[in-house]
Amino acid sequence: MNLADMLNFADIGQLTAIAGRYQCDCKRNSKHDLIQSILITLGSREFMESHIRECAPEELRFLNSLLFDERSQFSLEDLLAAARQASFDTDSGKNGGYREMVARFKNAGWLFRGASQQSRYLFRVPQDLKMRFRERMGECIKEQISPISEPAIYRSEGEMLPEDLLLFMRYIRENEPELNQEGAMHKRYQQGVMNAIQIPEPLLGKGGWKFGYGRACEHYPPRLALMVDYARHRRFTSEEGFRLRLTLAGETLLEQQKSEKLMQIYSFWLKLYKCAIPNLPSLIYWISVSAGKWVTVDSLVEGLGWLVKPFYYDNAASILEQRILRMLLHLGMIRLGETPQGPAVMMTPWGLEAAMPKQLN
Repeated sequence: MNLADMLNFADIGQLTAIAGRYQCDCKRNSKHDLIQSILITLGSREFMESHIRECAPEELRFLNSLLFDERSQFSLEDLLAAARQASFDTDSGKNGGYREMVARFKNAGWLFRGASQQSRYLFRVPQDLKMRFRERMGECIKEQISPISEPAIYRSEGEMLPEDLLLFMRYIRENEPELNQEGAMHKRYQQGVMNAIQIPEPLLGKGGWKFGYGRACEHYPPRLALMVDYARHRRFTSEEGFRLRLTLAGETLLEQQKSEKLMQIYSFWLKLYKCAIPNLPSLIYWISVSAGKWVTVDSLVEGLGWLVKPFYYDNAASILEQRILRMLLHLGMIRLGETPQGPAVMMTPWGLEAAMPKQLN
């Protein structure tokens, strides 16, 4: 439903609050006048631009989370959780602060209760406001991103990840690697995998990050960890008797030489990293909006860093550069190059397609 529809169902109390919020010049006892005045004010070109400019970062993150949420209706608890997440838990334990944020957006015409008996305790966001917020937010972010000419040399991995998944599984079939007490391949087998695939990585040293990015990230470098977790998830491998072996499903896939679809692996990766980066789909979308052509990585980090919640010792920059952009490269969604001004990035056609969430299509 759009704003006009929701205003028609709203009670005069909320309409009066919205009109007061924007200092609308109208008769406060006339529902028709209130609705028309609110529509004119919120429908103006200047409204969304000034609204975004005046919002605090946590308020923009709150709206951003609602824009990319697949649900069409939200309970009060859902909204409070979104407000808490958007505040990066700075007001931890102060639930009144989150309630105040939700109330502000209700009085600003962003949140409306359902009209039926079943939905009266659920809230919705007008579809046309969401679309206009998305467009203007994209423009604001792009204004901060620095374009750059195409690098002389750049890296693009295309379909190599699903191809390497098959090579990894072939290595498993031929070697049945031994597993240690923690369920990880011994280093000599890990090096054997690296020698067998197209895109090798340095093995993990001592220390480093040990959780938050999937089960296997504790033991393997990121790209291999994704393949190990994905093969386990799809039940292509088993870990019985301290050996990593192919299952019947894995044997069948290998015999057919049928690569997994990149979209399947990408969707799995989004779920795998959800714990550490809850708003990952929205970040990838804004990267796609910003990097349709070559841009500097530094400006991308600067323009999007405020949307990224640090995860323990991972700060916003390391999350964007190492956890997101590096993995988007492995997933064939970006090209990464070096320039005199530093690293540069551009989305691939497949990346632009995959980055568009279903609810924004």
